[in-house]
Amino acid sequence: MQIQTTIDDHRIAKLAAFAIALHMVEAVIPSPLPGVKPGIANIVTLYVLLQYDFATAAWVSILRVFASSLLLGQFMSPTFALSLSGALLSLGTLWAAQHLPKRYFSAITLSILAAFAHIAGQLIVVRLWLIPHASVSYLIPIFATAALFFGLINGLITAKLLYNKTQLLESDKTEHGST
Repeated sequence: MQIQTTIDDHRIAKLAAFAIALHMVEAVIPSPLPGVKPGIANIVTLYVLLQYDFATAAWVSILRVFASSLLLGQFMSPTFALSLSGALLSLGTLWAAQHLPKRYFSAITLSILAAFAHIAGQLIVVRLWLIPHASVSYLIPIFATAALFFGLINGLITAKLLYNKTQLLESDKTEHGST
């Protein structure tokens, strides 16, 4: 018996593989502070959300979390719990934000919101499970600053990717239209 796959399944697999590869590259980059990473794999999730739909973005994000944790030997560890909680809260935020007026919520705005949600999800797990002490709240300004910075950078990269794709499609239409 052969499993029947769709074009969407193949698209999700390719995009998830790309996000996993970015996550793996990021995993070998030293971090100045524990827990502070640029989140470059989130560019793929945001791009997928804006280019396709929420369901595809959710699949890509969740597959990235699970596959990366397996590849890095972190499955079912505290690191996995932190990654999953961040991804889930980030996805929830993106789901809610996609229903808001598009003119106010660009790739950049969505990326910043997702970055804040991601770090909030992680800090909630840290506070409730790993370090059940109020002093965790002292980390909020540091992680919020990192989320703002990396959310902005990742949003700018995503916006540029979407713009380039639009330009490529428009030039392709012009080329084929003039032949």
